[in-house]
Amino acid sequence: MSTGKVVLGILAGIAAGVAWGILFAPDKGTSARKKIAKKGDDYVEEIEAKFNDLISGISQKYETVKEKTVQLAENGKAILDEKLHGKRKGNSDDAL
Repeated sequence: MSTGKVVLGILAGIAAGVAWGILFAPDKGTSARKKIAKKGDDYVEEIEAKFNDLISGISQKYETVKEKTVQLAENGKAILDEKLHGKRKGNSDDAL
């Protein structure tokens, strides 16, 4: 199971537990609803922050892979050019 699913499951469990506790606590209905709404907003902000961190991490990894791929392609091209030019020079020396 992925870490993201575990974290999401834990957060959902916590949210359900908090809502259950608030609903059955001895408090007025309007006050309880306000508390539930506030907790819901807090959880949304927390999940949003975690999601943004995840996207940022993925973006950074993508950029790193992209840079390494470009470097690898450039190195491969340089080696290929060197081999091709080296063979051409070798062939022209053989002809003389």
